[in-house]
Amino acid sequence: MARFTPPAADAMRATLLAAARDEFSAHGIAGARVERLAATAGSNKAQVFHYFGGKDGLFDALLTHELTAALDAAPLDTADLPEWAGRLHDVTVERPWVQRLATWHRLERPDVALETLVERHGEAVAEVERAQRAGVLPRRFRPAVLFGLVVHLAVFWTALAPEAAGSVAAVTPPRRRQVVVDAVGALLGD
Repeated sequence: MARFTPPAADAMRATLLAAARDEFSAHGIAGARVERLAATAGSNKAQVFHYFGGKDGLFDALLTHELTAALDAAPLDTADLPEWAGRLHDVTVERPWVQRLATWHRLERPDVALETLVERHGEAVAEVERAQRAGVLPRRFRPAVLFGLVVHLAVFWTALAPEAAGSVAAVTPPRRRQVVVDAVGALLGD
C-alpha cells in the first residue's frame, strides 16, 4: 500500500491562495464559500482554518500577497512617475483580479487596515516626499495625495464602471497606457 505524503505547508498555502484568488475576486468576501475554494484546491475547510484562521484571514493573506506582488512587479520610480504609472497600469491589466480584490476589501472590510500594506503605502509616500524635497517632483500636492492620485490614474481603466466602459471602448490598450502616462505627466506639470 502506498504511503500518503501530505503536501508541504508552503505548497498547500499557495494552492489555497490560488483557489481563493478566483473565489474572492468573483464573489467577494461575503459571497465566497470556503468549501468551494477548498474543493478547488483539492483540500478541505479545515486546512483553510489551519493555515489562515478562517475566511477573513485567508482573504487578508490573499490581498496582502496580491497587492505586494503587484507593487513588486512595478517598483516605485519617483524619477519617472509617469512611466511608473504606466508600468503599474500594465500590472493591473495583466492581473485584473488585483483591482477586484481591492474593491471587495474597500466594500466589505473598510475598517480593516492590513499592516504590511500600511507599511508599503507609508514607504511609498515617504519616497514621494523625499523626491519632492529634492525638487524631482512638484510640491503642489501633499506626498500622500500625490501618490494616491498617481495610483488612481494608473488603475483608472481597470476600475472603470461598466456604465462608462462603452463610451471609451474604442480606446485601444496601448492608447490606454499612454493616457495614464500622459495624465500623470499633466498632473506633475510636465
